Amino acid sequence: MCGRFSLKSTIQAIEDEFEIDNIEIPIQPRYNIAPSQNVPVVVYEGKRYLKLFKWGLVPFWAKDPSIGNKMINARAESLTTKISFKKLFSKNRCIVIADGFYEWEKGTSGKNPYYFCMKTKKPFGFAGLWSMWNSPEGEIIYSCTIITVEPNRLVEKIHNRMPAILNKSDYQLWLNYSYSDEKSLLKLLKPYPDEEMTYYKVSKLVNSPSNDNPDCIKPAE
Repeated sequence: MCGRFSLKSTIQAIEDEFEIDNIEIPIQPRYNIAPSQNVPVVVYEGKRYLKLFKWGLVPFWAKDPSIGNKMINARAESLTTKISFKKLFSKNRCIVIADGFYEWEKGTSGKNPYYFCMKTKKPFGFAGLWSMWNSPEGEIIYSCTIITVEPNRLVEKIHNRMPAILNKSDYQLWLNYSYSDEKSLLKLLKPYPDEEMTYYKVSKLVNSPSNDNPDCIKPAE
């Protein structure tokens, strides 16, 4: 799964990586982004827009938004079969921006967190789905989920799943909502090349969402 990530990159680095045409949100360094919080996503509406969506998918048919707490991730293997994802996979795809993510290893002293990122330290994009939910009171919530896949050889040392990280060359197809060939889209969702990534153990500070500072990504002593 993917339960925490970081985004500390500059707005210029994000613009360069994702070729964003319109930025509608302020970007502040984040070191411990957690479910239920707002996360930066790229969507295509004639142009590429950078927006904030709530992390935790709230389907249009939900009775209340609390269901989002259980839908922070979507397994790539179930995108074409689960009713919650099938229609969104066809037309509501997005890219969730990050520059690192955390996974936990079970140890004798509890769960130990590890930080994964690119060797280049550049930002990258998780494949995601988004939805719009209308409350009975008229509130509109835009929410998203991060797709997960089998781990690469680096991540599998710590966890049995990893977020689906898109290749930059695949951004255009993933964001093209007029394209809905399931087989071709599913091929984009695969373990990211491990030789391009690195990881290291970090402090258990990251275990608490209330800790959101540079110490979260420092190598553990």
